[in-house]
Amino acid sequence: MIGIGIISLLIYIAAILVINMVCKRKMAEAMLWSFLLILAIGGLFGGQSVPALAQTGIKAAAKQEVVYASMAFVFMAFMMDKTGVIGRLVEILNSILGRLPGGSGYVSTIASALFGMVSGSGSGNASAVGSITIPWMKQNGWSTERATTIVAGNAGLGMIFPPSSSMLLLLGMEVIAAELTSNELYVGLMCAGLVALAYRLAVVFLYAKKDGLKANMGGTDTVGAAFRKNASSLLIFLGIIVPLLFQMGPTGNAIKATLNAHTEKSFSSISLVMWIPIMMTFFTIVEGWKYLPHSFGGWKDMIKASAPKYSEVGCLLFFAFAAASVLTKLGLQEEFTAVFESLGGYSAVLVVLLIAVVTTLMVGPFTGTASTTALGALSYAALRSIGLAPVACCVAFLFLVSNEGCIPPNSAPIYIASGISGLNEPSRIFKNLLLHYALPVVLIAVLIMLGIFPVVGA
Repeated sequence: MIGIGIISLLIYIAAILVINMVCKRKMAEAMLWSFLLILAIGGLFGGQSVPALAQTGIKAAAKQEVVYASMAFVFMAFMMDKTGVIGRLVEILNSILGRLPGGSGYVSTIASALFGMVSGSGSGNASAVGSITIPWMKQNGWSTERATTIVAGNAGLGMIFPPSSSMLLLLGMEVIAAELTSNELYVGLMCAGLVALAYRLAVVFLYAKKDGLKANMGGTDTVGAAFRKNASSLLIFLGIIVPLLFQMGPTGNAIKATLNAHTEKSFSSISLVMWIPIMMTFFTIVEGWKYLPHSFGGWKDMIKASAPKYSEVGCLLFFAFAAASVLTKLGLQEEFTAVFESLGGYSAVLVVLLIAVVTTLMVGPFTGTASTTALGALSYAALRSIGLAPVACCVAFLFLVSNEGCIPPNSAPIYIASGISGLNEPSRIFKNLLLHYALPVVLIAVLIMLGIFPVVGA
């Protein structure tokens, strides 16, 4: 049941932590060496060809749009800094919430819940929300580490607010659809999600209190004055609004119908995680054109200066996705499936603990959506076998996969948020992500699965 796939995953995680935290090497280097290590393990003990494994991993990583999107977000953050657009936007935001200690942290947390419902991607959530709120938080007195922790920790929050993509995936599974309606899950998940959101807001409150953040009592314009002076900065929000209009609602349906009028299925959707940074960069350039170079040489020097910012984030995510693909090739998913299928004959407590551990391990290297696809129906069947109500089964599972952004060392949102904030050593926030974000959510999920934490409709 536990074979080379699970063993490789455990060795891989341990190797990253040792190389980074004990040997004091950069995280990108730790990812590279750990990737090479599991290639060797697969060749020596997994009966696999090392070159073929390496090719599988590298090809899979090269196809991941998040790798390229993350670098697009880094460039977007660089351009925002060069144009000063964030400073102008912050003046407006401070006029509304600046007098509340840590106000930007609260907004970031609520925005993660709301945007996560739209994007369905922890990486997209961290990118879109972080690009606005991380610079704002830093200007409001939050440290780089705190700002990065809040954004990465909340990246998967949208998964526990309906209608998330993972929720819809679960409802599309035959075994779940036969017993649970969308309305039942919607209500149960919304009520439980509000508890999770309240907890995350409490974390922000405690962070602000511990860090000694003060209300901004002076030097802040009235709301009207701030809008008059800095209204042009709001233009950058079109970078989020335009892709969403292409993707959702009546406008999205109209665009899809128009583009597919002559060639069926020529257009289905756009990638929010890719187009948001592209469009936000475009509107940032438009808004801040007068602050940018106006010669070819000036642009060349500016872009050259931004280049070092890409290597760390790009390497981190590339080797993270490459390793995830290799682990799949080594049978990780099949072994986890075997673990779940064997749960029926054991005690309810053991079933619950194994589901919590396996799902948490899975959601580190894999996205919440991938983890839902692989383990959703299996975990549901295992929990139903111990008598848990259908809605509680799904709510508990979605809580577990919502940790997509805060399970170090292999969660992509951690490195996307770090790239935006300029945090060179993401390992500095691993402890707080685990203790303040991941483990409390796992605990709530366990209490739901044990029937201690009530779920509406269960």
